[in-house]
Amino acid sequence: MTLRLVNSLPADKNGFENMRNTVSRIAAAMFGLVLAGQAGAAPCQKDMSFERWLDSFKKEAAAQGISPAAIAAASPQMTFDPAIIKRDRAQGVFQQTFLQFSDRMVGGYRMPTAQKKMKQYADLFARVEKKYGVPAPVLTAFWGLESDFGADFGKYSIIRSLTTLAYDCRRPDFFRTQLFDALRIIQRGDQPVGDMVGDWAGEFGGMQFTASDYYKNAVDFDGDGRRDLIHSVPDTLASAANFLVSLGWRRGEPWLQEVRVPENLPWDQADLNIKHPVKQWAAWGVKPAHGALPAGDLPASLILPMGRHGPAFLAYPNFQAFLGWNSAMVYSTTVAYFATRLAGAPVVDHEGAKRVQPLSTQQVMDLQQLLLKQGYDIGPVDGKVGNGTRGAIKQAQMKAGLPADSYPTAELIERLRGGRAER
Repeated sequence: MTLRLVNSLPADKNGFENMRNTVSRIAAAMFGLVLAGQAGAAPCQKDMSFERWLDSFKKEAAAQGISPAAIAAASPQMTFDPAIIKRDRAQGVFQQTFLQFSDRMVGGYRMPTAQKKMKQYADLFARVEKKYGVPAPVLTAFWGLESDFGADFGKYSIIRSLTTLAYDCRRPDFFRTQLFDALRIIQRGDQPVGDMVGDWAGEFGGMQFTASDYYKNAVDFDGDGRRDLIHSVPDTLASAANFLVSLGWRRGEPWLQEVRVPENLPWDQADLNIKHPVKQWAAWGVKPAHGALPAGDLPASLILPMGRHGPAFLAYPNFQAFLGWNSAMVYSTTVAYFATRLAGAPVVDHEGAKRVQPLSTQQVMDLQQLLLKQGYDIGPVDGKVGNGTRGAIKQAQMKAGLPADSYPTAELIERLRGGRAER
């Protein structure tokens, strides 16, 4: 649930397994070596055998207060699985645009199914909102994209996956913590080992929580004495609301709103890290695409997921909770947009985006090389438009006299090649 990678996009319900992989681990597994072509991947932690490592891990678990019974229950599944390492390494770069991604994730059967779920569990959603302040559309949007409303949790043993990834050397500290917390979930009596089945990277349940998010944020909302995010819809929805509150959710406030922007907008202000009161955006000519802008001085950022020609949104403080759940902008914006649709907003405008020509992975790498050569700090040249690359694009656009919307374009590549945007 924390950091996810986007691989491929299904067109319909039968492709949900691919969809769940689509919204899995943007940053958690992007920087591995590519071992997809190998028949059996081996861990890169070679200084200790797996058996010796596992024995040491169990001793540390016991020292941390995890019971012998919990360790014994998990032990049959605490094995190394080369297929998990192979999955971890064989991940590609996501270059789908916001509209390509959101149209598939929000379109088709998912919208009417979400509306039915909201009606089916209306009383439950009302109770959850009363306690936590998170409305039904937000919880339903996450529920739909994380597990298809509980229809697909994944097929991998959580204990085996976390054991494998904790032994591997790519992110051992992160997954070691997850494995400790998975044992604590067992010890607390929330789940038996056999029911802990989910995504290959250790996320499970209706909201695809990591083990640590589960252990820290799960609540018993149905009163049966367990925090059960696999079988209990009340526990699942309330736990998601509790997690969002821990991420800064503010009761009664909006999260995302589609807007129309003027051609003469100060484009350099369109940045998730820049906030202005709504009245300032209105003074600059930003207008709601539907409804009205919030009254008062509520701070907001203007985000342009496809540049100045594509859809535009004002992101309010509650949007940070979406990013806390998942740091990938395309995913977080899609979930937030899905929630606005469920709250009554119409389909986002597609007209202006017809002018947008997305760059290929190779073009993005070419752009990154040019930015790097001219002294911009972009991080790795990897074909991914992350925060570092977007920031450098914005600076280069300003130097070149282009609208600084932070979106990579062929025009900027040509300007950089021509030397007209050098620092």
